[in-house]
Amino acid sequence: MRGSWSRAALTQREAGLIAGEWVGFARLAQYPLGQEDASWLVMGGRGAGKTRLGAEWVNGLVRGLPPFSRWKYGRLALIGETLGDVREVMIDGPSGLAAIARHDRPRFEASRRRLVWDNGAVAQIFSSEDPDSLRGPQFDAAWCDEIAKWKHAEECFDMLQFGLRLGERPRQILTTTPRAVPLLRRLLADPSVRVTRMSTADNSGNLADGFLRAVNDRYGGTRLGRQELDGEMIEDREDALWTRAQLEAVAEAPKALLSRIVVAVDPSATGNAGSAACGIVVAGLAEDGRAVVIEDGTVRAARPAEWAHRAVSLYHRHQADCIVAEVNQGGDMVASVLRTIDPAVPVRAVRATRGKWLRAEPVAALYEQGRVMHAARFPALEDEMCDFGPDGLSDGRSPDRVDALVWAITELMLSRGGTPRVRTMN
Repeated sequence: MRGSWSRAALTQREAGLIAGEWVGFARLAQYPLGQEDASWLVMGGRGAGKTRLGAEWVNGLVRGLPPFSRWKYGRLALIGETLGDVREVMIDGPSGLAAIARHDRPRFEASRRRLVWDNGAVAQIFSSEDPDSLRGPQFDAAWCDEIAKWKHAEECFDMLQFGLRLGERPRQILTTTPRAVPLLRRLLADPSVRVTRMSTADNSGNLADGFLRAVNDRYGGTRLGRQELDGEMIEDREDALWTRAQLEAVAEAPKALLSRIVVAVDPSATGNAGSAACGIVVAGLAEDGRAVVIEDGTVRAARPAEWAHRAVSLYHRHQADCIVAEVNQGGDMVASVLRTIDPAVPVRAVRATRGKWLRAEPVAALYEQGRVMHAARFPALEDEMCDFGPDGLSDGRSPDRVDALVWAITELMLSRGGTPRVRTMN
C-alpha cells in the first residue's frame, strides 16, 4: 500500500487513534487496499454495509487516512435520492457521517445545506431531483448514495462529473442496491470504474438475530431476494421468451400428485473440461394437467460418464418413468453411456429437427397459459430462460438448461408419453 506506516514510527497518541479506527473490524471488501480509483462503484444487498463504507470513505478522505487517502480532501459533495435521504441516511443515520465520527464530529448547517468539519473540510448536500443545483459548485470528491433510485440519474451524474475538478486526484464513491437502470449499466460497462459487490449475508455479524433467516425463508432465490439481499443486478432481455415476472408467478408450486416424471438430458457436445454444461432437468405431470419443474440437475462434466451418473441418480431419486435424451450430438453413444450406468433405465432418444428457438416457443406459450409451475426457485435456470432470445443467450453460451427444460416439458405435454403412474411430488 502506498503511504504505508510502521508501528515503530507512531507516537502513543497516534497508535491510540489508529487502534480505534474502522480498519480493526471492517471486512476486506470495504477497504480499497493499494487502490485510489477515480470511481468506485459498490453494489450490495440491504444491510450489506454500503452506507458505513461510504461514510468511512468520506471520513478517511477528510482526515487523510490510509488506505482511503494519503492526503486530506476538503470540498466534497454528498448526493442522495432526496435531500431528506442525505440528511437522514448519509449524515444522521446509524451508519452515517455523524454517527461514525470518532475524533472530529462534523456539524450540519441546515441553512447552507452543508456539513462542516473543524479542520475546514466542507461537504455540500444535493438531491437527484435537482440536477441543475450541481451546476457551478466544484469538488475534489463525492459520495453518491443509492444511485439506482435517483430521479434524474444520468443528468445528475453527468453534472457531478463536470464539478469534480479540484485537487490532485478527484474521486467519487457510488453506493447502491442494484437495479437494472441505464446509469448502472453504463457504469458497469466502463472499464475505468472499479466495482465491488457485497451481499447482506457478508454483514451478518452486524444484523439482528434471525433477520437473515427470516428474509431468506421469504425471499431466498426470488428476483427480489437476489437483488435486495445478494446485490445482483437482475435484468430481462427484451426479446427473451420468458420474463422474470412470469417466472415469479409460476414458482413455488403446491404439493401435488404426479402422474408422470421424466429426466431430460441435453448432453454436452464434447467430453472435456472446457465443454459446455450438460443440461439436466426433472419435471412431472400433475393430476390437474399442469407440468411441474422439480429439479435443475445441470452439471459441467469432463467425461460422459459423469453426466450419465447424475441423470441416472435423479431418475432413481425421483422414481421417474424414463430419461429423455437428445441424441443430435452423440447419437447412439448417449443411450449407450446411460445404459452402462444402469442397463434397466428406459431411455427415450429424441432428435432436434428445428432450431432451439422454434422448439422453445410452444413451451414458453404453456408458461404464459399458466400450465407450467416450478417446485422451487432455480436461479441458474431462470437466468437462462430470461436471457434466451432468437439468437440464443446474449453471451453466446449454449442454453443447456433451457434445452433440457424444453425436452422435459415437450415430452410431458406436447407429445404422447407412456402409461401414467400416480405418485406424490416430494
